[in-house]
Amino acid sequence: MNKNELVAAVADKSKLSKQDATTAVDAVFDALQDAMAKGDDVRLVGFGTFSVSHRAASKGRNPSTGAEVDIPARNVAKFTPGKGLKDAVNVEAAPKAKAAKAK
Repeated sequence: MNKNELVAAVADKSKLSKQDATTAVDAVFDALQDAMAKGDDVRLVGFGTFSVSHRAASKGRNPSTGAEVDIPARNVAKFTPGKGLKDAVNVEAAPKAKAAKAK
């Protein structure tokens, strides 16, 4: 699903116009980005947590030349799914797993 499809789904489920749905989706993305830029976590109970994780500086290798390269420290965005999202994604996987164990 891309952003246009997300906007269409939001418009359909909420009975908003596509323009209003676009504004709402953009506002959510902006709020997430602003909070994470400040280093805050965004917890959406049942859905998941958006957080910022720090990666320390490290050494890497250029695969073409084999030369050692310094990789600078940086912050990265991270998403941890919540129980509700995990359960929704694994609805069909659970019965298959139980059937496999029964054999």
